[in-house]
Amino acid sequence: MAGIYLHIPFCKTRCIYCDFYSTTRSELKTRYVRALCRELAMRKDYLKGEDIETVYFGGGTPSQLEKEDFEQIFDTIRTHYGLSHCQEITLEANPDDLTSEYLKMLSSLPFNRISMGIQTFDDPTLKLLKRRHNAHTAIEAVHRCREAGFQNISIDLIYGLPGENKERWENDLRQAISLNVEHISAYHLIYEEDTPIYNMLKQHQISEVDEDSSLDFFTLLIEHLQKAGFEHYEISNFCRPGKYSRHNSSYWKGIPYLGCGPSAHSFDGMTREWNVSSIDTYIKGIEENSRAFEIEYLDQTTRYNEFIITTIRTVWGTPIEKLKQMFGNEMWEYCQRMAAPYLKNGKLEEHDGALRLTREGIFISDSIMSDLLWVD
Repeated sequence: MAGIYLHIPFCKTRCIYCDFYSTTRSELKTRYVRALCRELAMRKDYLKGEDIETVYFGGGTPSQLEKEDFEQIFDTIRTHYGLSHCQEITLEANPDDLTSEYLKMLSSLPFNRISMGIQTFDDPTLKLLKRRHNAHTAIEAVHRCREAGFQNISIDLIYGLPGENKERWENDLRQAISLNVEHISAYHLIYEEDTPIYNMLKQHQISEVDEDSSLDFFTLLIEHLQKAGFEHYEISNFCRPGKYSRHNSSYWKGIPYLGCGPSAHSFDGMTREWNVSSIDTYIKGIEENSRAFEIEYLDQTTRYNEFIITTIRTVWGTPIEKLKQMFGNEMWEYCQRMAAPYLKNGKLEEHDGALRLTREGIFISDSIMSDLLWVD
């Protein structure tokens, strides 16, 4: 099985914290969709005939596309890859785009999962972040998704935002839980260099939350969502039983995927490649049959380290037999030796033939991952 990721880079406006590649040049949409479909056709052999299990429209803001754009893309995927084995087709969307009319259109297409970027239900903070929706818009958008027949809805939250306190974060969590969605992703704000919010921080217009508060927010996140019946299946991701993100889980399980569009990454098990982060260069390259991309050939050490980082972060953990088969006894014995102190102090455990983080281990996951990595 394999997955396809499609990067839709268009945004009406840019949020001040975002460092993903995007553009506000909507006049390029028609030409871009044509190039995206052409890339899909050009690279039809990349996944070596594997059945497509997931398709993910990410961004940018994929909900900026119209029905004709989606139809063109789906027709291309059907022609060159097939959709008969596909179990999950996700659209990332902004709440303000999800009108009843737009959702009716989406429900006529193969989409069966909506991932909505809400971030917070605090209106002043949404305004600060330059989000186009408010809390009411976000809540109504979730209800409209249900009315349109979508039974698999995910929402994104961000914590550690400027001015965050326990009361505000708990309010966000209570509101998110009350929406009764199937999946919640929650990420701590990262001040990425060259983003407007990073510059605001450096100019002392806003202040960063302290480490103790961050730890408290993460603890509250786990407690509230688990109490509400969500499974904590990856460090930043929670779901109703069985409703984990199949597409994102393929990244963590090392399943091959094809990424199309500017800045999109692809992985086939032995190499990783990524397209140029420029819509102009991307379109020109595709139109001239000379895709602009870079490729990395993954050596044994890199593959081992990626295997550790991606698997240990999930509830399924790092499968021991698979690690031995893929990397040999020397690397397994090294992993075992480095894991021993954490197994002893209860931060790691062996469960169902896998090495995995315990509840306590999740809080120091970065340190554990770092120690398990192979250093040449």
